[in-house]
Amino acid sequence: MSRPPDLSRPPQPASAPWHAITLWVAALLTFTTPGAPLRGADGAAPASPSAAENPFLRESTLPLQYPPFDQIRNEHFIPALELGMAEQLKEIEAIANNPEPPTFENTVVTYERSGRLLGRANRTFSSLTGAHSNEALRAIEKVMSPKLAAQGDAIRLNGPLFARLENLYQRRDQLGLDAESKRLLERLYKDFVRSGAKLSEADKARHTALNREIAVLQTRFNQNVQQESNASAVVVTNRADLAGMSARAIAIAQAAAKSDHEDGKFVLRLLNTSGQPSLVSLENRAIRERVQKMSVHRNRQGGEFDNRAIVARLARLRAERAGLLGYPNHAAYILEDQTAGTPARVNELLAKLAGPAVANARREAADMQAIIDQEKGGFPLAPWDWDFYAEKVRRARYDFDDAALKPYHELDHVLFDGLFYAATRLYGITFKERHDLPVYEPTVRVFDIFDANGSQLAIFLEDFYARPSKRGGAWANAYVSQSGLLGTRPVIANHHNIARPPDGEATLLTRREAETLFHEFGHALHAMFSNVKYPRFSGTAVPRDFVEFPSQVNEMWAIWPEVLRNYAKHYQTGEPIPTALLDKVIAAEDFNAGFKTTEYLAASLIDQAWHQLKPDDVPGADGVDAFEAAALRTAGLDFAPVPPRYHSTYFLHAFSGEYSAGYYSYIWAEVLDADTVEWFKEHGGLTRANGDYFRQTLLSRGGSEEALTLFRNFAGRDPYVEPLLKRRGLETPR
Repeated sequence: MSRPPDLSRPPQPASAPWHAITLWVAALLTFTTPGAPLRGADGAAPASPSAAENPFLRESTLPLQYPPFDQIRNEHFIPALELGMAEQLKEIEAIANNPEPPTFENTVVTYERSGRLLGRANRTFSSLTGAHSNEALRAIEKVMSPKLAAQGDAIRLNGPLFARLENLYQRRDQLGLDAESKRLLERLYKDFVRSGAKLSEADKARHTALNREIAVLQTRFNQNVQQESNASAVVVTNRADLAGMSARAIAIAQAAAKSDHEDGKFVLRLLNTSGQPSLVSLENRAIRERVQKMSVHRNRQGGEFDNRAIVARLARLRAERAGLLGYPNHAAYILEDQTAGTPARVNELLAKLAGPAVANARREAADMQAIIDQEKGGFPLAPWDWDFYAEKVRRARYDFDDAALKPYHELDHVLFDGLFYAATRLYGITFKERHDLPVYEPTVRVFDIFDANGSQLAIFLEDFYARPSKRGGAWANAYVSQSGLLGTRPVIANHHNIARPPDGEATLLTRREAETLFHEFGHALHAMFSNVKYPRFSGTAVPRDFVEFPSQVNEMWAIWPEVLRNYAKHYQTGEPIPTALLDKVIAAEDFNAGFKTTEYLAASLIDQAWHQLKPDDVPGADGVDAFEAAALRTAGLDFAPVPPRYHSTYFLHAFSGEYSAGYYSYIWAEVLDADTVEWFKEHGGLTRANGDYFRQTLLSRGGSEEALTLFRNFAGRDPYVEPLLKRRGLETPR
């Protein structure tokens, strides 16, 4: 089950009878799972449930249609997804074959109402495969991903349906539509065209085949990354080799070893980034080297989780699909629908930042090398040394250790007195934790969120802790999205990968983990404040290079002095963070900016390099590493002590389907973010007036207007790039 597909030919699952595939998965479920509900982690009963027993076949009766996790079992997904697909296709056929002339109501609005069962089941399924997967769910995902891709093609390549949309699109100015309805018609028409609606029948068939294979490979890539990360933890035998790590961090490593049946040892689990938290404190250079090399060599050393063949095949298939649709490459196809517009504009931005960023990183490296030489280390700075010696530079320059912050970053203090406090001050919303709703994993926490007028705004789930069943990184997702048309209010989740402390001990966060809580809650606010009519525009349904803007803006409150003073309290004594330490934290905010910008730009460049290729220019599996190295060298981003934030083989943003040709979005959105931070500073900061204005003009509008129009509505002008350059220390290549 865990071996990569044969990439010498397209995968074959679609050629097998669907009922036979279902029986195969059912057999796996019977063999591998004990029949517990999902919150028990593995559960799946072997028998197929009746319609009355399957919770997806009816709307949840829990508040805001919150998913009934205690009733959901693995074997519910295939029947619900199958029936949901069949129902949606029946609904689509009814629209396409309607004998009445097309109207906005009988075509567009009816289309927006379709697929409720499928959406309900698939949103929960896709969330759980990321947040709390198991062998059975992974098997279902492999089967369902090409089927779901084919479902999308069956709808968007439906000729009669597109003919009705095109008829309405050509008459859009004569239909008397309000602004949101007119935009919906225009966006749906564009969605269909970009999905191949105008292709010949032969090209439609090829397009469908490409989408099916791409879906299979993206699923395999994603699963390989998660499984390799679990398998690649660094096992340390002697406690002395962990010198420099805090007692709490060592206890966490010891607990991880026990859970992996490595009693008496210590396990350092890997995050899905090139850098690893333990590199900051580990004094043993050989152990640091082991950790860093284990991290950057993931999924490219042979064996069942090697992703090099998948990377090459995905890049080629995406390039072929783009050509079929009339685009020079996959990046051009993706970027046409983003605020950036073209690969040339993205390339220009990355090139503008690359030189100054690497120059800054080299100056930072020189400061670290000076300490190594002063200590008579006798070695040149290597990637596994950077974090360790950067911390020494920080302590020397700002007279504080980053580890000194952790006692003041206890999880509940950050959550209630930081995250929620800032949101209440800005937007007037309030929070109440509830314990009566079921969850899929015992540590997940649930909150009611109330608007300033006391009405319920949303339900919010926080899933804090890392575990083997969870993919790496941090993200937000919606179980239920807001829609005036459907009468739904949001149920939103944030996911993190914070190391869980031993039972009974407090969860202490790094500064970056605290900032990530604010970042992901920015996505949640964007979704929860949505006030649109149509599902197509709900919440974060905006261009990819705009979706990170509100979340990055929300990060500002993590270090806003008033907020920081409110939550930064010692977890044992309750004493507030000393003013002197707080001042140092704020002064050091831009520290190590060269490293952070360079590692990010390197990953963005890798993403663009793969996706600006034509099919015949894509290297094979054996050429993946060389291609990546050459791309970095050409861009001037091949500074050895600073590896890319992600190498290709574990680059989920680029190859699992989420952000292909779109990783640049974070720096693109940061232009808007840095400008907006300056706006808040100029207008009084943390005030209800500012929060309500930001909510009204931008956060509540979803995708109902053009993204840059929303920014202009908020700021009254086009964005300035200067605040970003100042923040990153890139104003001039000093």
